[in-house]
Amino acid sequence: MRRLFTLLLILAGTLTVWSAQRPQWGKMSPMLRQMARSEVRDAAYVCAFVKTTDRSVLEAYGCQELTRAGNISIANIPVAQLGRLSQDRRVRRIEARPLGDILMDSVARQIGVLPLHEGTNLPQAFTGKDVVVGVMDIGFDLTHPNFYDRTASNYRIKRLWDFLSTDTVGSPLYVGRDYTTTEELLALAHSRDGEDQTHGTHTLGIAAGSGYTSKYRGVAFESDLCLVANAVSSNAVLIDSANRSKFTFATDALGFKYIFDYATSVDKPCVISFSEGSPQDFWGYDLLYYEMIDQMVGPGRILVAAAGNQGAVKSWFRKPKGQPSTGSFFRHSGKLFIGTLKSADDFQLRLTFYEEGREPLLIDTRSVVSLKDSLLTLRGLGSIDSLQVEAYPSCFNPDDICYDVMLYAQKNIGIDVPLSLEVIGTDADVEYWRYNGSLYENTALNSALNAGECVRNIHSPSSCPRVICVGANMYRQGITNYMGEWKSSIKGGNGLRNVHSSVGPTTDGRTKPDVMAPGINIISSYSSYYLEHHPDANDITWDVEHFTFNGRTYPWNSCSGTSMSCPAVAGTIALWLQAKPDLTPEEALDVIAHTSRHPDTSLTYPNNEYGYGEIDAYAGLLYLLKANKIEGLSAAHTTAQLQLTGRDLQIWFPQPTPTPARLRIYTLDGRMVYQTRLTAGQQAHAISLAGLPAALYAVQIDGTEAGSTLLRLK
Repeated sequence: MRRLFTLLLILAGTLTVWSAQRPQWGKMSPMLRQMARSEVRDAAYVCAFVKTTDRSVLEAYGCQELTRAGNISIANIPVAQLGRLSQDRRVRRIEARPLGDILMDSVARQIGVLPLHEGTNLPQAFTGKDVVVGVMDIGFDLTHPNFYDRTASNYRIKRLWDFLSTDTVGSPLYVGRDYTTTEELLALAHSRDGEDQTHGTHTLGIAAGSGYTSKYRGVAFESDLCLVANAVSSNAVLIDSANRSKFTFATDALGFKYIFDYATSVDKPCVISFSEGSPQDFWGYDLLYYEMIDQMVGPGRILVAAAGNQGAVKSWFRKPKGQPSTGSFFRHSGKLFIGTLKSADDFQLRLTFYEEGREPLLIDTRSVVSLKDSLLTLRGLGSIDSLQVEAYPSCFNPDDICYDVMLYAQKNIGIDVPLSLEVIGTDADVEYWRYNGSLYENTALNSALNAGECVRNIHSPSSCPRVICVGANMYRQGITNYMGEWKSSIKGGNGLRNVHSSVGPTTDGRTKPDVMAPGINIISSYSSYYLEHHPDANDITWDVEHFTFNGRTYPWNSCSGTSMSCPAVAGTIALWLQAKPDLTPEEALDVIAHTSRHPDTSLTYPNNEYGYGEIDAYAGLLYLLKANKIEGLSAAHTTAQLQLTGRDLQIWFPQPTPTPARLRIYTLDGRMVYQTRLTAGQQAHAISLAGLPAALYAVQIDGTEAGSTLLRLK
């Protein structure tokens, strides 16, 4: 497992012949699979990459080799021969893609990471090297080649704490056990939930996957990896009921500490990605959790969390003073519905059961507060088994009294029999906050009960003040899967917020999210064990590629949500930690505040939809190095390529420059030390910098290829 594994087994002998079998779809990229399957040949030839063990195979199938580097050729391939070519064992992979298709496996391109990866004109390449990226999630495939280096020779996962492990004899940990050597991790193969869950495999790949031999490389692809496989509702079936209460937010905090402690033990900075969460509340469940997090994070210790995916859900409404009433219909498919009303004033609550012979129920909040334990319980309400209304002071402001409205039934609360909730009282200012279920309109029964806004639905712990909260914006509306089928996804694009990305403010009125990153149709690693045990699952139809490594079949899969945008931001912060290992959460937010892009120019920033905007890794690096203070320096990286040989600088442009360009060079304190004009119509320029001393400089190019970069003279 420490060497590059061939994607196909090579049979003994020198001759490989074609046999009448199905084309090897797994060898072909989606575009080529579509072309090979099509009965109507729209094109006779296709230009594609072909990875082979024997280049003579190309000529055998009528292909024209255009150029070759190592064992990869660029070839002109007869479309009619694609299927047969794929069947030849000497062919490992054939790949082509249409022009103009922005792949969100290239999140790195959208958020300005590629210039940092390339490092050509920067003080160094920024890849996450010597930084620990921690991920706490569920469903880890520990054998996926995405978690080796690019050559699959060096394994990068340093340790895993599996909360759900039953192999606990001798473990000093509160739950489960940890695995701390490469041999242990690979022998374990996956977290205990890994046959039925795969979320962590995907998020880890976004934050830090090497990409193996694919283009699906993560952001901090040379970082060290430390993982915690935790417990959530999705894998709670694996927990013995007697131990269920051991798994709480506090256990999650132990997981964060485990990762930070490992980073301390190896003297490296650390960022954690956490793509999980729960609704905020007024009970105070999060107060100590936030305090604990506040103690854990600091210089070189940063926690990033997903905002949640409730942005399209009606989560809140308000009845201001002077307005007689407002309300909404509500429903929930489960057995317990919870909604919270908050007010410093007295008011009445009217619940209407739309079934024959049942009168509306009117509850005065003063009567609830006067009861023992401030708890009202009513039973035998037709389709509802019982109703409870409990009053308590808000954990944020004791002058505000909260009223949890809880309805219990066997199932389908408000679905089989419609229900509505109405707040009454001209002298009261009342807010409703959703905990579960949904608000909706029913114009046939009462068109006036239409309250509800899709706001105030940020999840915890991303709502914590010192946690960087990430929302999702989007560019791509679908993918072509490994079977050549187009899978259409959520509408939208151009970097605008995805409608499902949760929005603020928080329950205590702070602006969240903090920042955005692409989160829709993001391609990353998926668990081979999940694929093995759930080959017909719907999410497998979103696999874009299957490939073989060490005798197993592994997928690359497209997923969407703030779960995907969160690790992209965590990976970016890992690159910043490489530049400034003692970066604090506040400093990271300061970088974000001053360098993020503003996708929706009609808004002011920060705001409760985008926070400070879409993260920009390159602009953030300039800010950290103070180069952003240079007047006239672009925050965008130039598309020109610069190469130094001694003090001779070569500049190449993607295309000949149609107009003259200007080049300026600055010291990082803002002094311009060199400038020249570049001739129009040329694609390459040579400049001597013999008079400049060794230092790090900022280079600005104006003209068609406007932008900046950094240059280190040695």
